Amino acid sequence: MTFKDLGLKEELNKAVEDLGFEQAMPIQEKAIPTILYNDVNLIALAQTGTGKTAAFGLPILNKIDTEIDHTQALIICPTRELCIQIANDCKKFAKYIKDLRIVPVYGGASIEVQIKELKRTAHIVVATPGRLNDLLLRKKVSISKVKYVVLDEADEMLNMCFKDDLDNILFKT
Repeated sequence: MTFKDLGLKEELNKAVEDLGFEQAMPIQEKAIPTILYNDVNLIALAQTGTGKTAAFGLPILNKIDTEIDHTQALIICPTRELCIQIANDCKKFAKYIKDLRIVPVYGGASIEVQIKELKRTAHIVVATPGRLNDLLLRKKVSISKVKYVVLDEADEMLNMCFKDDLDNILFKT
């Protein structure tokens, strides 16, 4: 199945084509239409390198309305490296979507710079649990109107003892 067969808008298909992707991976074939056409909770399991970021990122990007002036999607992941990778991948997918803002927030980087980035509407926030909770405590980010939440590598976050952080974040959504 090609990406064009999955029902994504043209801006996303063009970006995917630019990246050299033609055929969707199995996780993408199953997850993308499910997320695009349904408002359901989804648990997807796949090995590293099988295209999970595109499997959740593309349909979420497809659903974001850049006319809405608040955070609509939240992607939580266990490490700063993964946070940066997911944000960069989503930015590549969204390169033809005008005015879409994706902001990564993670420890080990200037929180002041991240706060400044969040002040300009972030449609999608990609975050590590600790930094996101810090920003929530400081009242520098609002996630109360979020429509889509992704827990990427949820098992790893639980293994890293982020359960209390995740509970607090999910409560605030």
